[in-house]
Amino acid sequence: MTDQVYVIIVTHDSASVLPLCLEALATQTRQPDRVIIVDSGSNDTGYLNDLPQLAGLFILEQGNIGFSRANNIGLKALPQRSTGMVVFLNPDAFLERNALAEATASLAEHYDVAVVGGRLSGYDPAAMQATGRIDSTGVFRKWYGRWYDRGQGERDCGQYETASLVPAVCGALMCCRLEALAAFAETGVFDEGFFLYKEDIELSLRLRKNGWKLLYQPRVRAFHCRGWQRQRGDVPFATRLLAAKSEILLYLRHPSPYMLWAAGKYLLVRLFRC
Repeated sequence: MTDQVYVIIVTHDSASVLPLCLEALATQTRQPDRVIIVDSGSNDTGYLNDLPQLAGLFILEQGNIGFSRANNIGLKALPQRSTGMVVFLNPDAFLERNALAEATASLAEHYDVAVVGGRLSGYDPAAMQATGRIDSTGVFRKWYGRWYDRGQGERDCGQYETASLVPAVCGALMCCRLEALAAFAETGVFDEGFFLYKEDIELSLRLRKNGWKLLYQPRVRAFHCRGWQRQRGDVPFATRLLAAKSEILLYLRHPSPYMLWAAGKYLLVRLFRC
């Protein structure tokens, strides 16, 4: 696969992590052809002026428009009739050196795969070191409807080292075949009804309905800081409510008996702040 490799990073007050993200991109054995940063309403965008120099880097400043819409704007900034792979990457995710090369190789090998997700390991940006625990090895669903990142919080003992198909891919690192996304070019690759949270699962479900597969590839490795790694009570109420609303919207878009779980979760958060 010799097509182009593009990276889209949506930022919001990401000054503490974005330089590390770009430094990791600069060391890739397969360099990206273009990196597009879409800033979604940072309170102070001054940090965007002092980023590490990276070939093909473009910065687009927007208001606080949400994760889905910002990613769609990044996609519109790609060259027309682009082919190859676009990587949606969180600013708090740091790729290991061979990540882009391995993702490119996986898409070239598996023509029916739309998205390659990687093995995400936890990282503590305050201590500047890995946590030794797993962050995500693909996104799965419990029998009653709750989506979760497989392995999250487990001590990393080398488990989940086999490539496999997964129900959904974590949005912190989605390596996508542009051909597969083309079907959504007019309506938007990411559903802009999702301001934040669950937009990665919604896209995963749409791609699978279109006949594509999603692959977990453990050779695609990255570290992920993930702001959710704290006690639930410490997470602001507005953030928890937004996540619960996104789960309701997910099952409105993809009707399922699992809506009962989503509605119950929303009521618990809304009425009892659980």
